[in-house]
Amino acid sequence: MSQKKRLSKAARRRRQRNRRVALFVVGLLAVGAVWLGILLFLNGKKEDAGQKKQTEQQTEEEANVTETPQPTATPTPQPLPSVDMSGINSRSGILIRLSDGQTVAEKDADAQIYPASMTKMMTAIVAIENISDLNEPITLSPELFAPLYEEGASMAGFAPGDQVSALDLLYGVLLPSGAECCIGLADQIAGSESAFADMMNAKAQELGMTATHFVTCTGLHDPEHYTTVRDLTKLMIYALQNETFRTIFCTKQYTTSPVASAPDGLTFSSSMFDKMDSPAVNGGEIEGGKTGYTSDAGLCLASLAVVDGTEYICVTAGAEGNTWTEPYHVYDAQNIYNQIDPSAGSGSDQTDGTDAAASDTAENAAA
Repeated sequence: MSQKKRLSKAARRRRQRNRRVALFVVGLLAVGAVWLGILLFLNGKKEDAGQKKQTEQQTEEEANVTETPQPTATPTPQPLPSVDMSGINSRSGILIRLSDGQTVAEKDADAQIYPASMTKMMTAIVAIENISDLNEPITLSPELFAPLYEEGASMAGFAPGDQVSALDLLYGVLLPSGAECCIGLADQIAGSESAFADMMNAKAQELGMTATHFVTCTGLHDPEHYTTVRDLTKLMIYALQNETFRTIFCTKQYTTSPVASAPDGLTFSSSMFDKMDSPAVNGGEIEGGKTGYTSDAGLCLASLAVVDGTEYICVTAGAEGNTWTEPYHVYDAQNIYNQIDPSAGSGSDQTDGTDAAASDTAENAAA
C-alpha cells in the first residue's frame, strides 16, 4: 500500500473518531441540559410550595389577629321638656316620652288606682295577639248581656245573637268602650272572662307591671282590680308598637260591617274627641286616647300626642266629676301637652306612621 493511501485511511479514522467524540459531547450536553431542567423545575416547585405555605401562614395569622374594638359613641341624651303637673285635676298623672320611655313629669304615679275602662287597652292587645284571623265571626251570646245591663256597663250597641267580626269587636272595645265586645272576645279566646283575666295578668307580668292586678276585662269596679298610672304607660309603650292596636287607638270614627241588629252597621265615635273643641295642642295634636270612668275610679284618660314630631303618652286618673260634668280628665291632658316646648326633645321620636287621628272610648256611667 502506498504512503498516500495509508495517510488517507488514517485521516478518515481520525474524522470518524472526532465525529464520535463530538456526538458524545453533544449527547452529554443534552443529557446535562435535561437534568438541569429537571432540577430547576423541581427546585421551582419546591420554592412555590414554600411560598404558598408562607402565604397561607400569613393569611391565617392575619385572620387570627383580633382588631381592637373601637368604643361606641354614646348618644347625646335629648333634653326633656319642663312640665308641671301640680295643678292638674287628677289625683295621679304621668307624662312619658314614647321613644325612650323617659319620664317627663309625674304626680303620685305609683299610687294605686282603679283603671276603669282604661283596662280595655289590655283587653284589646291580648285579644289581638290571640286571634289569628281578625275577620273571624264571633257570636255574642244572649247570656252575656243581662249582667252588663244590670251593672250599667257602657255598651257599643250590638244585640244578643249578633255575629260580629273580631276586628269590629276590637273597635267596639276601644271606641265606644263596649263591654259586650270585651266579653264576646274573652269568651271566644279563653272560654270565660275569669280565664281571660288570667291571660291579662300574665301579660302584665311579662311587661313588668308589678303593681297591677286584673279581675275583669271590662274595667267594671272590683276592689281587687287595680293598677298605677306608671304601670299603664308600660302597657301603652308595648301596645302602641302593634299596628292594629295603634290604628284602632288612633281612629276617630268607624262603621262596622252589617249585623243582624244593624243592617247598615254600627258607627262608633271617639267620645274623647267629642269632649274637646280641637285635638290641637301647642306644636302638635292629640292622636288617640282611651277614657275611663267609674264612681270609684273618677275620670281617667290614657292618651297619645305628638309635639314637633316627638310622641308622648300621658295617663291621668282620679279626676273629680263624671260623664255628665266637665271633662276634667281631657282638660288635664290638654294642659299637660300644651306645656311641652315644641323645641324641647324634638327629633327624639317620630310618629309611627298612622295618619288616623285619635281614638279612645269615653266610658259611660260604669267602666
